[in-house]
Amino acid sequence: MNISISRRELLLSAVAAPALGRVGHAQTSSSVVERHDQNLEKTLRRQNTDSESRWCGGVPDSWELYHCGSAGGLLHAGAASYFHPESKLYKNPRLFERMKLAAGFLERMQTDQGNIDLLTTNFNSPPDTGFVVHRVASAAKLAAMNNDNSVLKLMETFLRRAGSGLAQGGIHTPNHRWVVSAALAQINDVFPDKCYVQRIDQWLAEGIDIDEEGMFIERSTTVYNTVCDYSFVVLAHKLNRPALLEPVRKNLDAMLYLVHPNFEVVTEISRRQDLNTRAGMDGYWFPLRYMAIHDDNEQYAAILKSLEPDRINLGFMMEYPELQKTLPNPSPIPDKYKKEYPLSEITRIRNGKTSATIMHLNNNRWMAVRHGDAVINAIRFASAFFGKGQFTPEQFEMKQGVYHFKQELRGPYYQPLSDQNLLPIDRDKWGKSRSYRDQSEICEMVYDCYIKETAGGFEIDISATGTNNVPLAIEINLRDGGVLEKVDPAPNVNDAYLLKDGFAKFSMGNDCISFGPGCYEHAYTQIRGAEAKLSGSSVYLTGFTPFKHTLNIRIG
Repeated sequence: MNISISRRELLLSAVAAPALGRVGHAQTSSSVVERHDQNLEKTLRRQNTDSESRWCGGVPDSWELYHCGSAGGLLHAGAASYFHPESKLYKNPRLFERMKLAAGFLERMQTDQGNIDLLTTNFNSPPDTGFVVHRVASAAKLAAMNNDNSVLKLMETFLRRAGSGLAQGGIHTPNHRWVVSAALAQINDVFPDKCYVQRIDQWLAEGIDIDEEGMFIERSTTVYNTVCDYSFVVLAHKLNRPALLEPVRKNLDAMLYLVHPNFEVVTEISRRQDLNTRAGMDGYWFPLRYMAIHDDNEQYAAILKSLEPDRINLGFMMEYPELQKTLPNPSPIPDKYKKEYPLSEITRIRNGKTSATIMHLNNNRWMAVRHGDAVINAIRFASAFFGKGQFTPEQFEMKQGVYHFKQELRGPYYQPLSDQNLLPIDRDKWGKSRSYRDQSEICEMVYDCYIKETAGGFEIDISATGTNNVPLAIEINLRDGGVLEKVDPAPNVNDAYLLKDGFAKFSMGNDCISFGPGCYEHAYTQIRGAEAKLSGSSVYLTGFTPFKHTLNIRIG
């Protein structure tokens, strides 16, 4: 079990714990059970057992905060070990007492409405209560499957009070509707109440927020996609509504084209905190395994091969007997395609080990490219034009395989106010007064970028015209850990390099990408008004306007 402190990790870990009941034996290897027990014992060693402490039963994070999610995770993992005959902690009285402490902690942390606090941001929070219920209700289900009323009673008060809160409480974000609905379905599964299903139907009546490209509205490919997929599998299973598996199917099908060769996920389209982060398909384990077996889907099984056995959740394997069935034989996922996502405003290109993502609009990272483990995280461009010169495309078109990005900027100066009725000017309204002033000495800048795929990689034509003599820089940001050759250190900036001429070579293991030719007219890389340098190594090409340069990316 993962004791996490960040909300993102808490959400991801909510889909990973294992268990077994008398009704069905989880067909998991002894190594899975052993690993599960080891992680649980680490958690038990950290659990607060001081009966005088207000946090008794909880598990602290590295800042000594006691989150309800950690206590809920202890109950879920604890129930899995407690009911699995191969566990070292099977029916262990000590484990029962520790679970009792965790359940007591959760009850004490509940508000009068039945909710819990997420101490880092949300208070009296129904959606965060829902996330905790996901684990606690799964633990209760394992107890019910084993006809163990003593364990079930540990969680009954918390779950019934939480159910009352969730059946009335509000939300913040789109995915919270499904988080709360899944939690209510789980509580209803062990403590039936028609008001739970009525509330679920009320949320479902709003319609499911998935588009024709298979993306939920938050487009969060490593966090909230997984939350939504988990929730709809639970809803479909607990309420016996197989139609609710359709959004899961659509999203998993979309993800087949949003993974790189090593199953890292494209995160450049996210509208949430996983934007431009590095993560894999780990959080999809539960919906992938459920749907691979349910649909006999060989491509889902192929992704699972990269996740198992490490991500096998013992508790879920016990709660959902379907997960114990034999997986279909894996079939390769698509690895040679050019696929447009107009709603998500990206293009995905795969050619074996080469994977590229082209961003269309309102994204200053126009492109990310990788070949195996050699990764260009982003390509960006900025000039010193009036402190607002970061190239963030405002116009886009694709024509005959060429992607064209464009942005137009203006930099005016302002005359004295001609309208005497506006005088004198309140100092706090200086900025607003600009709209009433005549402009003069107007400077203009036009950026254009053309990207096309070539036989050996990509060709990128970049130009900046309009006001002359403006310094500019192209930034090529690389993944940490590789070997960078044929560049010179840039002055006054850590991990910054200049490509003065020829081609740079970036290698990671046996994989490499080359890019160039270089361009060097100055060493001013941290352009005023540009976005801050990205973390990791960045290589810069520099020049002045008017500027035109062709950057080639060569694979291998």
